[in-house]
Amino acid sequence: MNALKARMRATGEPLDHAVTSLLAEQLQIPHATLFQVSTSAALVEGLYQGVVTVGELKRHGDLGLGTFADLDGEMVAVDGRFWRVPAAGAVREATDSDLVPFAIVTTFHPDRSIELANVNSFQDLGAQLDALRNSNNLFFAVRIDGNFSHAHTRAITATETGAGLVDAASGQAEFDFHDIAGTIAGFWTPQYAKTINISGWHLHFLTADRLGGGHLLDIAGRALTVQIEHLDDFRMAIPESPEFLKADLTHDPSKALDKAERLAH
Repeated sequence: MNALKARMRATGEPLDHAVTSLLAEQLQIPHATLFQVSTSAALVEGLYQGVVTVGELKRHGDLGLGTFADLDGEMVAVDGRFWRVPAAGAVREATDSDLVPFAIVTTFHPDRSIELANVNSFQDLGAQLDALRNSNNLFFAVRIDGNFSHAHTRAITATETGAGLVDAASGQAEFDFHDIAGTIAGFWTPQYAKTINISGWHLHFLTADRLGGGHLLDIAGRALTVQIEHLDDFRMAIPESPEFLKADLTHDPSKALDKAERLAH
């Protein structure tokens, strides 16, 4: 009990959360944990070197998104399989040795599942997903499956390390899909975490035939199945590369992130 109280004092977590997380770790059972590699601010500053392998990411989650070294492809993780959507060339399944500079994953155990009768835009989807959240201060993971009347996505062209994210995003390929089955995977990040992640909804798309996808820019569909999970445990792998250790990450990256994430030609 003394050790438990010491942990609570050190972490600030309530008793029920401390007990739940400790038991989950000891018994090796799932716990609502979000695992992130590096920070979005590092991407804004042009730090695209791979720091973690896909094989390591699989140990931390089966649903997620991210990118690959040198921004060479958008990552979509669904059902424990990690897919690379490049700006040019065919979608392929990532290998365990592929390197990742930034990613967000979780072992997905949804709290609830509902159907969205109609979605007519990215903004509309975001508003309907917001109505399912019970807090502005937790993270949320979401998976959406169905037949989409339209999906508009992008993939940034492979970029040399050092170019800012906004400049990199200006050289992107965009894709339009119509009347196609697929899956959306992503996360909602609270505003207070905007210096380490992209606040709001960040979503990636993958077609059911695994031939297309990318970072989601716009969406429309009917009778979409939504599964959502609140995440009350956040863990981050901080790179120890010389470039990261020397980078100036004191700037607020939120404006640059918003511009890069929503950029469409």
